[in-house]
Amino acid sequence: MVGIYIHIPFCKQACHYCDFHFSTSLKRKDEMLEALVSELIMRKEEFADEIVETIYFGGGTPSILSTEEIQLLLNTIYQNYKVAENPEITLEANPDDLSEEKINELAKSPVNRLSIGIQSFFEEDLQLMNRAHNAEEAKKCLSMATRHFDNITVDLIYGIPGMTNERWKENIVTALSFGVPHISSYALTVEPKTALEKFIEKGKVSVPKDEVAQEHFTILVEELENVGFVHYEISNFGKPNYFSKHNTSYWQGKKYLGIGPSAHSFNGEERSWNVSNNAKYIKAIQQGELPNEVEILTKEDVFNEYVMTGLRTIWGVSLVKIQMDFGQDFESYLLKQAEKFIQQDLLYIENRMLKTTKKGKFLADGIASDLFILNLK
Repeated sequence: MVGIYIHIPFCKQACHYCDFHFSTSLKRKDEMLEALVSELIMRKEEFADEIVETIYFGGGTPSILSTEEIQLLLNTIYQNYKVAENPEITLEANPDDLSEEKINELAKSPVNRLSIGIQSFFEEDLQLMNRAHNAEEAKKCLSMATRHFDNITVDLIYGIPGMTNERWKENIVTALSFGVPHISSYALTVEPKTALEKFIEKGKVSVPKDEVAQEHFTILVEELENVGFVHYEISNFGKPNYFSKHNTSYWQGKKYLGIGPSAHSFNGEERSWNVSNNAKYIKAIQQGELPNEVEILTKEDVFNEYVMTGLRTIWGVSLVKIQMDFGQDFESYLLKQAEKFIQQDLLYIENRMLKTTKKGKFLADGIASDLFILNLK
């Protein structure tokens, strides 16, 4: 089973914290759609023997596309790939795009999962982030969307300067009041070359504090687990049967095809990524070329990635898999490196699975980097 990710590189306006690839100009949208269709056709042989289980429209802002444009891309996939009978088809959407008419159209389309970028239900937070929607639109769109879609995930951001624990808790409670079965939540991070970084440098915005983010994370885990959500990946919480199949496939090392500028692909042995430039991407595709770079992964690369993704999830890192896929030396190295974290109650071993403790979850990425192999001889 494989997944297809389609990157829609357009947004109405730039969020101050975002470093993803996108353009606020829609002048070349039609050319981009043609190029996405062409890339899907050009690359169909890569997964000719695979069944597509998940399709994910990410961005950018995929909800900028009309339902007809989304259907065009889906038709291309169905005509050129083997698709599972009931694939998970996710569309990332912003509240300002989700009018009642748009939601009705999407509900009649093959799209069966919405990922709605709420981020916060408070005006001051939305303005600081330069979101295109306001708090009222956030609530209105969720009220409408939940009447038509069963499978909805909401994005929330914590650790925002000035956000108190009470306000963060109110964000969580508000999201839950709409009955959504999945929440993805991330700490506000200051990425290089973003507007947020410039505002911080000029003293217009306070630096996000790690201790505040950690407090918010603890509140998030407690609030969601109390109402039956499973904390199945560091940033993801779902009711049973509502985990993201597409994102879970990434964390479990399954193959995926990335279509569009800046999109990444993985075939089990190689990782590739398309150029992060709309004009260069369109031109190359029009000339029948794939504008991508390819990296052949070493045994150490695959090991490191498995450790990183495994520790972020409830499934952990299988010591049996490490021994079978990488050998005894890799397992011995991992156990030796993990020892100090086990003693600090940040990691534990259960049924030959290495996992993070509740205390270690927030620190999983840092712990994983200490377990990486740079060159095992």
